[in-house]
Amino acid sequence: MRAFPLTAGTVLAAALLLTSCGGGADDDGAATGAGQDRGGDTSACASQNVAVEIGPANAAPVAGDTGNIPVTLTNQGAECTLKGFPTIGLAAGDTSVTVPSDQAARAQPLTLAKDTAASFTITYVRGEAGGADAIDAKSVTIGLPGASESESFDWSYGPVALTGEDTPDASVSPFQQAGD
Repeated sequence: MRAFPLTAGTVLAAALLLTSCGGGADDDGAATGAGQDRGGDTSACASQNVAVEIGPANAAPVAGDTGNIPVTLTNQGAECTLKGFPTIGLAAGDTSVTVPSDQAARAQPLTLAKDTAASFTITYVRGEAGGADAIDAKSVTIGLPGASESESFDWSYGPVALTGEDTPDASVSPFQQAGD
């Protein structure tokens, strides 16, 4: 194999060529390419048109263990699009925290026809019950991207460790077609 030196001009020309081909990122940071749907015709999925099923879970049994909570959404309305990450909150009385999205993952738009499903996973580290570095979560709130409302569900998977005052040791994955 023969190597060729790259100059700044060569790199700039390659970058301009690639951007003129339609590659890059959309407003949500999701990668896009020529021929991909960039929105427009399909509206965002609304909570009132989506059935939510939580579990079966792989709950963390003791403090320090990691648990995974799968969440499946089934579209019961017209075709809609999930674009971005779900918004996840954990609450214990007057205290609430927002679960950050998985920083290693990229969200891709996912269009759901009626009666099709998508899923995502909440991954968390179990905290010590009553500990200052944990939230004794009693409910989880799930919001869909582009939707103004959210729904709350019981959280029965134990306390969640905190990495900071308002930051749970948890993450939420992007949406994927159910069964993938």
